[in-house]
Amino acid sequence: MKALEPPDTHHLLAAVGWLELRNHVEAGEEIARLTPSSLDHPDGRQVRWEICAAGSSCEPALPVAERLVEVAPERCSGWVYRAYALRRVKSGGLPLAWAALRPAFDKFPKEEVVSYNLACYAAQFGRLDEAWDWLHKARQAARDVKKIKERALADLDLQALWDRIRQL
Repeated sequence: MKALEPPDTHHLLAAVGWLELRNHVEAGEEIARLTPSSLDHPDGRQVRWEICAAGSSCEPALPVAERLVEVAPERCSGWVYRAYALRRVKSGGLPLAWAALRPAFDKFPKEEVVSYNLACYAAQFGRLDEAWDWLHKARQAARDVKKIKERALADLDLQALWDRIRQL
């Protein structure tokens, strides 16, 4: 895929800066300045999704994530973003999020975020042993095992496993 060029790179970086400042409205104004081809570029799509998510807008975030998976299937983020949005949109839910993310593990077995989210989904389904297995896979893939434990102990999706996680 062709790299983005100025002025689009400047708008994209400005949008990221606004997101870092927790201002998704200004980020959205910057991203809207991208050319149509840059809006469809994986980098543009990724930032667009982050803007939607920062504004708690999963309905518009879903097609952005779906297109990201389509144009850049090698990016783990698109798969995770799509599942995240599917879980939260009106026509979605946990089963659709699971179905969308589960194939990502086969594609990205060393990405802790995929296993971690699958652990959360399995726990929410009440499949606690399976959730524990997914969490173990996330820990194996993690660069910082301590952070995975801390994150899991703060994650309400994994609350049913907190006693087991504390023993890690």
